[in-house]
Amino acid sequence: MINIKKINTLCKGKFLELKEVFYKYKDKDKRWEVCSSMDSVSVLIYDIDLDSIILVKQFRLPVYLKNSDGFSYELCAGLCDKDKCNIEIAREEVLEECGYDVKVDRLKKITSTWASVGTNAARQTIYYVEVTQQDKVNEGGGLEDEDIEVIELKSDEVEKFIFDENIVLTPGAKFALMWWLHYKKERG
Repeated sequence: MINIKKINTLCKGKFLELKEVFYKYKDKDKRWEVCSSMDSVSVLIYDIDLDSIILVKQFRLPVYLKNSDGFSYELCAGLCDKDKCNIEIAREEVLEECGYDVKVDRLKKITSTWASVGTNAARQTIYYVEVTQQDKVNEGGGLEDEDIEVIELKSDEVEKFIFDENIVLTPGAKFALMWWLHYKKERG
């Protein structure tokens, strides 16, 4: 049984809140730092006409502080910071980041997963959508301050891309790409 004794807020920003938690677990007093963050959605996009997975390449400061490059390859994604359901946020992100306009009924939920369980336990819901060039209404790129580059990954390069340790590919993207290889590409 867990007994939370006290929670101190150490720092609060726009997207994150750092807390110090004092608790009793298995009759031992413990202390842990927790970074509270919002849940998110992500979308694995497959463009049928291009026979390509559509990813985003984006500068991430925490990655830069680790590897002096800072760029990561990710699924189209966004925080659940609006008063909307997850699937509607996912649809908006597909349009905003990648330029495809799709209706929510075309988005299919793959699963939800947890990231950074030792520090913030953020939940991400992963969707899948197939698109064509007819769905492409703009170039994407995200909001003005996001600096997102849309990447077309050919289907025959996906497996090699997943295991390329010279790039930063998020765990959610790796999982979704492996799911795609197993359930979509191999089974048609």
